Amino acid sequence: MELNKEVLDCMKALRRRLREEQAVDIRLSQPDAVGAMLEGSLKSADEETRRLGQRLAELSDHPQRAATPLADVELPVVSATGSVRIYRGQRIYA
Repeated sequence: MELNKEVLDCMKALRRRLREEQAVDIRLSQPDAVGAMLEGSLKSADEETRRLGQRLAELSDHPQRAATPLADVELPVVSATGSVRIYRGQRIYA
């Protein structure tokens, strides 16, 4: 993947939004920074964040992530007896 100004600007904007929304700290020097940003954008409820994630996927040659519709993201089912949270990728039943 070629890191040009457009890719870096998109990464910075997405990184900033993910930090504000989800308190996720992603460094641009991480080897999996693009993957982590794309995963975070798929989990986001904000339209602008998802749009930035799709743009980054297009620029970074990750078509499978760009083509993944938000409807395919598995959401936890809340039972009548309690709630479900996601903590570090694990479901926590409260």
